[in-house]
Amino acid sequence: MTPKSVLLAITGASGSIYGLRLAEELLKAEIDLTILISRAGFIVLKEECDLALKGSKKEIEKNLEKYFSEKGVEKHNPSYFEEDDLYAPVASGSSAPDAVIVAPCSMGSLARFASGTSGNLIERVIDVTIKEEKKLLLVPRETPLSPIHLENMLKLSRMGVTILPAMPAFYNHPETIQQQVDFIVGKILDQLKIPHTLFKRWGSR
Repeated sequence: MTPKSVLLAITGASGSIYGLRLAEELLKAEIDLTILISRAGFIVLKEECDLALKGSKKEIEKNLEKYFSEKGVEKHNPSYFEEDDLYAPVASGSSAPDAVIVAPCSMGSLARFASGTSGNLIERVIDVTIKEEKKLLLVPRETPLSPIHLENMLKLSRMGVTILPAMPAFYNHPETIQQQVDFIVGKILDQLKIPHTLFKRWGSR
């Protein structure tokens, strides 16, 4: 079933463009979207995407609205909550979104998810999502992977969490970084049962 509400968390791994591009597509699909960004996530967004988000909750929401408006999203804007706002509705199972995605997912975040730590809003949302048995999809971005990373992923996978590494395909002969990003975003949308045309499927002409 296609989710009506999705929460997207952007953590401090390289690859924040995956999160931004995914958010763009979710908004275009008229999904009720909430965005959370870790402290390290803000740093990577500025470093890799030249997107400086700072100030109050309202200021960040306004800047996100401007960013997505420039991407052609006019009618639907994401909600945003600060990392330490444990009073946010999404912190409770009674208001849990239909699906949660962490893109990109840092290894530090993944380790805390696997241990059940709830030290901030992102970690609390993951804890809630697992206990409520909602759709949870993590997009880890690290190489090489240590035994600790692999064990944490296996632990989460056994709980029903979808692990979707940022591994672009090459059978579709990508010519731009955008096409490589779109492949991963398309794979995430596939998991959410959201139709898209972001990449050419194997065997298609």
